[in-house]
Amino acid sequence: MVSDDILADLCDKNGFLIQTEEWSDDIARAFAAQEGIALTDAHWEVLSLLREYFAAFGDSPANRALVNYTKQQFGTDKGNSLYLMGLFPGSPARVGSRIAGLPKPKNCL
Repeated sequence: MVSDDILADLCDKNGFLIQTEEWSDDIARAFAAQEGIALTDAHWEVLSLLREYFAAFGDSPANRALVNYTKQQFGTDKGNSLYLMGLFPGSPARVGSRIAGLPKPKNCL
């Protein structure tokens, strides 16, 4: 497991990885633990989707873009705010992007 001290050294002032290529499953688990989330297959599916979005568009998605992209890739059962909020409470785009090792989405508090 990655310690909080190691994570702090790898992150910016908002708690997001400075270098996205340093991301790993262990870092994802450590970020998730800080958020009080136990990662399941459903979480990993969305984390992969977030990383795919970042690779395609060069940025982390805002909530609306995340919902639309999820709907496009996985259908309406998963591509909706309630499903994503259940996985990543608060702000699915912000919390999910952080756990996925991506930059903070623009216009996200």
